[in-house]
Amino acid sequence: MESILDTIKKPLGIDLTDDSFDGDIILNINTIIFSLSQIGIGPPNVFIVTSKDEIWTDYLPDVTKNLEPVKTYIYLKTKLIFDPPTNSTVIENINSTLKELEWRMMLAVETNNLVNWGD
Repeated sequence: MESILDTIKKPLGIDLTDDSFDGDIILNINTIIFSLSQIGIGPPNVFIVTSKDEIWTDYLPDVTKNLEPVKTYIYLKTKLIFDPPTNSTVIENINSTLKELEWRMMLAVETNNLVNWGD
């Protein structure tokens, strides 16, 4: 399974061997993970990414499907914080996608429509 940090760095266009921005990206990832915990996604205890050593199954150990929305959500939120687009239409589209993902993930948690979202 891939590192959480590497999964987010790759679509940001950051070389996986470049650790110059790791601290900033990790800070953003942890903030977003905290937000996800507020809607019921993630482990019952605090989860913190500290390096590229944490992998997705560390964060959501029992997930057997539907992990991609979580990855997409964390990436898009990180993108907006770390490297926001200059085009306002792109920002609006990203925000719209984030709101839809939040709603769908909350609905999935509330209806138990996902396999083990970290319960």
